[in-house]
Amino acid sequence: MSTISFKPKKVTKKIISELSPRTSDVIMSRFGLTNLGEKKTLEEIGKKYNITRERVRQIEDAALNFIKKSSAYKSEQYIFEELNRLIHTLGSIVAEHELLPYISKDKAVQNHIHFFLTLGEAFKKHREDDHFHTRWSIDNDVTEKVHEALRKLYASLNDEDLVPETEIIKKFFDHMKDVSIEYRDEEMARRWLSLSKTVTKNPLGEWGKATSPNIRVRGVKDYAFLVMRKNGSPMHFKEVADSISKTFTKKIHYATCHNELIKDPRFVLVGRGMYALAEWGYKRGIAREVIADILAREGPLDKEDIVLKVNKERYFKKNTILVNLANPKYFKKNKSGLYSVV
Repeated sequence: MSTISFKPKKVTKKIISELSPRTSDVIMSRFGLTNLGEKKTLEEIGKKYNITRERVRQIEDAALNFIKKSSAYKSEQYIFEELNRLIHTLGSIVAEHELLPYISKDKAVQNHIHFFLTLGEAFKKHREDDHFHTRWSIDNDVTEKVHEALRKLYASLNDEDLVPETEIIKKFFDHMKDVSIEYRDEEMARRWLSLSKTVTKNPLGEWGKATSPNIRVRGVKDYAFLVMRKNGSPMHFKEVADSISKTFTKKIHYATCHNELIKDPRFVLVGRGMYALAEWGYKRGIAREVIADILAREGPLDKEDIVLKVNKERYFKKNTILVNLANPKYFKKNKSGLYSVV
């Protein structure tokens, strides 16, 4: 079902009808308004007519100005008013990659809509930059507020942050306190968030800085981090590989997964083939080193407390822990049965 009431190709045909054949061809080619929907570069059109790229640009600019002054253009103002209303309902500023597919899935139709946006006086195009994707707006005040809120949101995030979508939406609106109530809904926030190139989401729908390996997932280690974080407890490397395959439909060999996990400081080997995330508090090292670290941090403890605390940081068998505790070279027991480091 179309979101617009008019037929774009029919409108285009009418408003370019007063152009000369060559000028009409330049406009059709530049905006991809032909049946094939293929956009041509200035250079390609220049070669066709044996003229410079700059001359093609001049013809294009003159043609757009001519159209805007034509009676055909003025008679079709209702389509620009309709597009204006549509953009307003979408938040008054919309990323081009969201707006065009929202109007139509047909690429050729999208090209015609892009042509109308370029012609319409009410529409302002903001070109892609370091912070934002290409976008179209109709309200300068809302646009500034959205831009500023997105910049502040980015500044509030740490490099490793992974934020649930409901929380990122709340954080975003915290930076847009005086926005109109009509815009305060989750769908609107998601649309505005999609403007940002610096804040985005990973394949599991968690948000963070676009530069973070937790967001821009590039390899086995990054996929493993996400599936383990979602699982919430240590996993065998074979489980991790199987979970990556199931969640992301990427076939991972067990040996590859094991090799990648053992090299990355985000993961800690906590037992035979079992890995945990370092951020969960698990530590590297043999049993004796883990016990010594706990006792240095906590002070003297009885053996049951030691077993309990060690197993929060590593997967060791109880007997392994007790054998290490019994080594008088490293640990001593006082009269109360509490152990400390020698």
